[in-house]
Amino acid sequence: MPAHRKPRQRSLSGHTARTAATIALAGAATATGFDGISHAGPDLTPTQVKTQVDSLYQEAEVATQKYDGVKEKADAAQRRLGTLQDETARKTARLNSAREKLGSVAAAQYRGGGLDPAVQLMLSDHPGRYLDGVQFADRVGHQQASAVTRVRQQLREIAQLRGAAHIELTSLASRRAELRRQKKTIAGKLDRARRLLAALTPEQRAQAGVDNGVGTGRASRSSTAGHGPLGSPALSAATADAPDSRAAAAVSYAYQKLGSPYIWGATGPNAFDCSGLVQAAYRSAGVSLPRTTYAQINAGRRVSRTELRPGDLVFFYSGVSHVGIYVGNGEMIHAPNPTAPVRLAPVDEMPFAGATRVA
Repeated sequence: MPAHRKPRQRSLSGHTARTAATIALAGAATATGFDGISHAGPDLTPTQVKTQVDSLYQEAEVATQKYDGVKEKADAAQRRLGTLQDETARKTARLNSAREKLGSVAAAQYRGGGLDPAVQLMLSDHPGRYLDGVQFADRVGHQQASAVTRVRQQLREIAQLRGAAHIELTSLASRRAELRRQKKTIAGKLDRARRLLAALTPEQRAQAGVDNGVGTGRASRSSTAGHGPLGSPALSAATADAPDSRAAAAVSYAYQKLGSPYIWGATGPNAFDCSGLVQAAYRSAGVSLPRTTYAQINAGRRVSRTELRPGDLVFFYSGVSHVGIYVGNGEMIHAPNPTAPVRLAPVDEMPFAGATRVA
């Protein structure tokens, strides 16, 4: 066969075709059906599924804290933009009024014919009255010049306000785009976690220690015997041992919210994410805390784990992406994740990262 000719390709048929199709389908399934840890494959044990779900929830919480921080900045930018727009509207109204006055003066000068004052004096039947009018015109001229100066200043101020508003609008658009990105990240991770859990039977969930679909529930509880909300011995002991009245009020608020659902981005009064619960609890005590865990850890005095008292903020993971309110006896109240309500849990349930006593 000449070297330039390509060998004729044989068509696939029979067993060869079926084998190729099987390989192709297997490849497609590998490429599209098992993206990372988003599916509970047949080889995953319930414990491995739980580990992956916990990891997804933690990653979603990191994204949630980023979302909360960007939203806080976007809200501030929106408020600044509104203030700038209001101030621009007020100054524009004053500018329009000044322009109308200048227009009236200009129209009067036009009607007067713009004659030289000496000529007008010569033509006047009443020179004395004319001289009085000239003095009045001088005063009007000075006022007109002053009005022109004010209009120019107002124009400069409005231009500055509009420039600042444009900057805020650009910032706001950028932050809103970032919010959409973080929201997509959160939704993707939570969806993968739900699909992993859906692949487990109730018996497998129990085997893995998964409580109603949450992978961090080995000792968590919402309100069990001796740990009920208001009037319980645990609450009384916690508020009595709190370092001050504000911490006691925050602990009391947290107890009242046991059982409330977790919704990422929520700050109450009926649903929370982890930092939203902390912020709402201290807000009820008259203390304004930052929105995110990254800022909350610096909102007071750092304390060691052995120094913990009720009301202290306890943080978890190396990235400080989760927070709870310490309530004493080695326990905290926190908002765990979207499949678990606000609940009591042991502090040693997650990797401890530090603690802060609110100043």
